[in-house]
Amino acid sequence: MTLKLYYASGACSFVPHSMLEMAGATFEPVAIKLHKAEQKGPEYLAINPRGQVPVLADDGEVITQIMAIIAYIDAKFPESTFIPKDPLARARFVEALAWMNNTVHPTFTHIFMPDKFTSDAAAQQAIKAHAVAQYRTLMGELQALVKKAHAAGHDWLGGVHCGPLDTYALTLLRWGTIAGINPEDLPELWAHVQRTAQVPAVARAMERERLQLSLYRPA
Repeated sequence: MTLKLYYASGACSFVPHSMLEMAGATFEPVAIKLHKAEQKGPEYLAINPRGQVPVLADDGEVITQIMAIIAYIDAKFPESTFIPKDPLARARFVEALAWMNNTVHPTFTHIFMPDKFTSDAAAQQAIKAHAVAQYRTLMGELQALVKKAHAAGHDWLGGVHCGPLDTYALTLLRWGTIAGINPEDLPELWAHVQRTAQVPAVARAMERERLQLSLYRPA
């Protein structure tokens, strides 16, 4: 076994975790417990000095950053066609993936870890409140992507089958429920995410990570 995925339960590492399951890959999943700060320990920092997940190790080579890992898995398992081959479809895929990774994802970081941006407690609360409002808007944009794909006759966001855009959408909406966003307020997105969770490979990754799809609790 040469493939090893370092992941954290519920983190964006769920995307490559699901991809490896979809590809039928033989890999070793290694859970990194963020709540125990294992990502900051010397063992993990020796693997990834940035102390982030995911990390994909393949035959001694270490790959970091989710965009790079998704591209690597796609190239390693071309028969899975995770990323479209048509130039325009591929560009649209990367466009959506980059937006999820560089806009939606960091917005949630401001909600979940406002202490990364200031040590002032009052300022942290202000950052969090502002980011929650932004995140609601972004979830509306994500739902619009789903509606656009469905209107074009596509069941999935990135192609003819479930793939990384769908599992990233699942991850992002799940984070939204942690931030107090009711998924039922986003019916098309919520239905798409629930359908994604029922894909056998995705369900296996969810079971391994012990994920509950919605953590929303009414105020």
